[in-house]
Amino acid sequence: MSRIYLKKASLNSRSNAGETANTVAAILADIEARGEEAALEYAAKFDKYAGNVQLTQDEIDAAAALVPKKLQDDILFAHDNVRRFAEIQKSTVADVQYEINPGLLAGQKAIPVSAAGCYVPAGRYRHIASAIMTVTTAKVAGCEHIMVCSAPQPGVGLHPAIVFAAHVCGADKIMAIGGVQGIASMAFGLFGLPKANIIVGPGNQFVAEAKRTLYGRVGIDMIAGPTDSLILADKDADPHIVATDLVSQAEHGYNSPVWLVTDHRPLAEDVLARVPDLIADLPDLNRENAEAAWRDYAEVIVCSDRKEMAATSDEYAPEHLTVQADDLDWWLDRLHCYGSLFLGEETTVSYGDKAAGTNHVLPTSGAASYTGGLSVHKYMKIVTWQRATREGSKQVAEATARISRLEGMEGHARAADVRLAKYFPDETFDLTANG
Repeated sequence: MSRIYLKKASLNSRSNAGETANTVAAILADIEARGEEAALEYAAKFDKYAGNVQLTQDEIDAAAALVPKKLQDDILFAHDNVRRFAEIQKSTVADVQYEINPGLLAGQKAIPVSAAGCYVPAGRYRHIASAIMTVTTAKVAGCEHIMVCSAPQPGVGLHPAIVFAAHVCGADKIMAIGGVQGIASMAFGLFGLPKANIIVGPGNQFVAEAKRTLYGRVGIDMIAGPTDSLILADKDADPHIVATDLVSQAEHGYNSPVWLVTDHRPLAEDVLARVPDLIADLPDLNRENAEAAWRDYAEVIVCSDRKEMAATSDEYAPEHLTVQADDLDWWLDRLHCYGSLFLGEETTVSYGDKAAGTNHVLPTSGAASYTGGLSVHKYMKIVTWQRATREGSKQVAEATARISRLEGMEGHARAADVRLAKYFPDETFDLTANG
């Protein structure tokens, strides 16, 4: 490849990870050993909040009353879009059965997990949309128990809009407890919660590490790193919109990579010139995040043609991938590695992050090369079953006995032998490994 880097990142998503694993492991072990007492101690230390951990219906109603009507309508609009898209996703998975051989039936069932734990970040930003994305999909999947944990504001409590969103989307329990202690509460079944079968949702490095540590004991959606975004743009792209979209994603955090890949150097240079002023115009916290992300993690790459652009994108496997280039159908067919794809100037990652309907809990740090994002399917177990008539089991039993003996698994072979002996007492079978 003949890539030219007009801007090269000095850091990547795995840089400066910090020594979080030991800290998280110690907190989880302490909470598991001492239960709610320990969780409340960590909540007081990190959340700086001593109010109700589990919100009552009166508290939920009071929070909803504080949310302006227009914002309520926007949340309901986003919820409806996410719900309808999730319902379409669910329709792609069906219970099926198939007669593999005469008398031998096999099938699959899609069974939702019983208890889903949804984490909603509320530290740097109040992620109202995360409540919509995680709770709605769990509800559509058919989970019986849906719980939400989110970090309360010190001395205040949960943000009213997060409470409203979690409630209208179908949360059964809403918990004012964040961080590792929130993840532990759902995993260990504290404060009257059922033990979560799966824990989903974004979070900081401590939340991500807690999910990583608990994986296996509970399911998780994915191990997430800092959010990342890549834009593919050609000569006809609007440089102001491209630059704005890059900055909009860089504000996520100081370590959130954004990348521009183009085959038109003048566009790349124009975008590079515009970004600093767009960052400078942001509010203080957003500006600090975007400045650091752009300085240390951003890249601008010039490729020879669109085939090289697509290959570069697939190598990066971005969480969010935007195409602002001609012939969108070509890109849709050609691109293979991304969490979510945004085709054309008329849509943007921000739409997907908030209200368009597709889920914003997506694979980061290159994980899009092997997995997709959160969907109803993450909350569902695809299980299999089989049944057979005696005649239908005959050939399977013979093959099973011989394969098992060749493998050295005599116990497996005998489970087939006894059925043949019972069902076909007048027949003789050669069930040796060399049969």
